[in-house]
Amino acid sequence: MKSRTTDVLVVGGGLVGASLACALAPLGLEVTLLEAAAPRQPDPPSYDDRTLALGGASCRILEGLGLWSGVGPSATAIRQVTVNELGRPGHVVLDAAAMGLPAFGHVVEARAFGEAVLARLESLERVRFEWPVRATGLTQNEDVVIVEADRDGTPESWQARLVIGADGADSSIRSLLGIDAETHDYGQVAVICNVTPETFHDGRAFERMTPTGPFALLPHVGERCGLVWCVPESEGQALLDLEAEVFLTRATVRSGGSLGRLQRCGRRSLYPLRRVVPERDREGRVLLLGNAAHAIHPVGAQGFNLGLRDVAVLAELIADGLVHSGAEGDPGASSLLERYSEWRRPDRESTVGWSHDIVQLFASTSPLTRVARSAALSLVGLSPTLQRRLATRAMGYRGRVPRLALGEPLARTWGPEP
Repeated sequence: MKSRTTDVLVVGGGLVGASLACALAPLGLEVTLLEAAAPRQPDPPSYDDRTLALGGASCRILEGLGLWSGVGPSATAIRQVTVNELGRPGHVVLDAAAMGLPAFGHVVEARAFGEAVLARLESLERVRFEWPVRATGLTQNEDVVIVEADRDGTPESWQARLVIGADGADSSIRSLLGIDAETHDYGQVAVICNVTPETFHDGRAFERMTPTGPFALLPHVGERCGLVWCVPESEGQALLDLEAEVFLTRATVRSGGSLGRLQRCGRRSLYPLRRVVPERDREGRVLLLGNAAHAIHPVGAQGFNLGLRDVAVLAELIADGLVHSGAEGDPGASSLLERYSEWRRPDRESTVGWSHDIVQLFASTSPLTRVARSAALSLVGLSPTLQRRLATRAMGYRGRVPRLALGEPLARTWGPEP
């Protein structure tokens, strides 16, 4: 069996895992990405390009990783966010300009993001991207982790001081570690597509809460908007099967006409919605990141942002460890990973809990709860202080914030201890 060695082995070459590689390789670490599927070949821009909503902290993280130059040209600023409830009074309008901000964040094309990440990885000498490779076994001791893998039927193994499981909500690494996860099936699916509204979005985003989940319109490149429509699982396929004009009519009604009639839609896709929360995020020298550590409902668009904050915190701790210890710094040291878990726990638990509670709150049909929801929306709508707190949280600036999210360099020079 062929055996290879690397400093950091990242299982899962998606956007979170690849972003971590972009952060660690410039620190002098050899990083290897294992991805089960072949990376997509670059496609020309199309009407159906997927969108990602990034908070202000995430945009700064991407700048620090050298990725924003490839993502920014196709990004659309989110300057205003309106939240209301279907059929109920009360609403909240968050306006960036009124808070002295240029924007709350940006909506970016997933295609552009993926291309920027691949281009950046190709420019980094210390990164290897191996595919199609699937992790099949894992053992570890105090010093190293050995991952057994399969490459098109040929067994191989990898040895690393730190292994990252960034392989999604159904993480194989999490399973190999024997880490149990609490799974909550919302009984919902998200119908996602791009639409063109009658009225130009002008950087405005809309989220309408309903008993079956949120309906959102996100400003996209040009006149397009990204549509996210959460419905009961039993209704999802029916929405996909509708003629385009019928679908657009129903979507326009569900949107409340916030941007007039929706006039054109692209290819519709369906995604099941569930929450997956592992009982712990690490075992020895193996750490879970992104959806492997916390898969959440898309309400509030926090899932990918949470993963990028994972990347920023881990990269900062490893960078500081290398400064203190030089080339002998251990990226998989138990003390370092323990500090990571302690740092990330409040943000992770709060965001996972908040997103779940919001879905459950608006799913309730209790008359008293419905009145309370309307009152709460009205209160926030009338309070600039509460609006700023809500915006700050959504942008990713809650609690202790990593340097990259503040626009500061990842690596810094340390002076003598005081």
